Amino acid sequence: MFMNPMRKIKLEKVVLNIGTNVDKEKIEKALKLLEKLTGRKPMVTKTHKRTTFGTAKGRPIGAKITLRGKEGEEMLKKVLSAVDNTIKLSQINDGNFSIGVKEYIDLPGVNYDPDIGILGFDCCVTLERPGYRVKKRKRKKAKIGKKHLITKEETVEWIKSLGVRVVE
Repeated sequence: MFMNPMRKIKLEKVVLNIGTNVDKEKIEKALKLLEKLTGRKPMVTKTHKRTTFGTAKGRPIGAKITLRGKEGEEMLKKVLSAVDNTIKLSQINDGNFSIGVKEYIDLPGVNYDPDIGILGFDCCVTLERPGYRVKKRKRKKAKIGKKHLITKEETVEWIKSLGVRVVE
């Protein structure tokens, strides 16, 4: 059976995120942890506007790093093994899914660091098809047809192809 190569789903990016609120000591630990896990320099996330919790605009509230290509695939495999290769259906959207890791020491090959302590993080995965770069153009008329968008069912099938169980 012929499959159109433009319909093939692939991994676009894996984003690791640690939310720490305004505590600067926790932000430093989060930056150390993400650098330890990935070997790359993470960035500090800041508030965009005043929050309901009273945090002013522009204050640091966490750390994140984006991984693409082989690095993203390797990190996704580690994260999936940390959660016993199971994902709940409620964690999956159209072309995206998120996984929470309670403690970084659950990842294979990562040892406890007393300077960091115990921290958890979120792993958000984005999928794409060839031709999605059209969506990223700055022109307003650039759109993708509805048939080319990734549905939740296709996302579930892609996850199952990795050998991961999807549970209710």
